[in-house]
Amino acid sequence: MQPYPTGTQMPEVQRPPVPPQVANAVKAMYAGAAATIAGVVIEVLTVNATKTAIEKHSPNLSASQVASTQHVLITGAIVGGLVALCAWIVIARACQNGHRWARITGTVFFALATVDTIVSAVSPVAAPVKIWWPVIWLAGLTAVIFLWRPASTAFFKGSNE
Repeated sequence: MQPYPTGTQMPEVQRPPVPPQVANAVKAMYAGAAATIAGVVIEVLTVNATKTAIEKHSPNLSASQVASTQHVLITGAIVGGLVALCAWIVIARACQNGHRWARITGTVFFALATVDTIVSAVSPVAAPVKIWWPVIWLAGLTAVIFLWRPASTAFFKGSNE
């Protein structure tokens, strides 16, 4: 006979295995994180083309105003890229662990990214930057589609969170 456990710890609940749909969503999120890093690199490498785009978009700006605008755009791209990178990774890991909040939060982030991608299409930045934004957006779309498949929904509903 085994003694009755006296500790207050509950036995660990076995998590169901991660379904392929969630695994694919996580892969898409990691691809989105990598694409985000590549996007920041593209923005930094095309800084002179962005300056030209600003001058064409707003020909009445002084050289100082163009430089200020350029610095704001580049700084925003770097900071925003780092924040987005962290968000991609946190949401991917949380989804893989079955946290319900992560699927909803990731979907909200995708909706915000959709608005940002549309608004950014008319901003004065280099052409390669404008071409790269939809690549990042597509990673988000792929992740959201996989996150809301029926097998994914069953996985998240089975979570204790």
